[in-house]
Amino acid sequence: MGIRLPLVSHVKQIIRRSLFAPAVATNVPKGHCAVYIGEIQKKRFVVPIFYLNHPLFQNLLSQAEEEFGFNHPAGGITIPCKEETFLNLTCNLSKE
Repeated sequence: MGIRLPLVSHVKQIIRRSLFAPAVATNVPKGHCAVYIGEIQKKRFVVPIFYLNHPLFQNLLSQAEEEFGFNHPAGGITIPCKEETFLNLTCNLSKE
């Protein structure tokens, strides 16, 4: 399983939109992006941009795209997974 280019381009578009949307870009340090996590109620997390290139994070994004698509009119990346799953993933990424 390789990284699909359409996924990367969608993520880049979402990041660009979120960088220029004042409500979304508030309190996001340079080199980071906001990610909205949750199945029903979304919680906002700020993650380093380099996470987006990691294979584990790419896998999570691919699963979200396959199941829910990439329609994010408000900007930001939305991943409808359990918060615990996301926290475990980012904890593993921070250890590398």
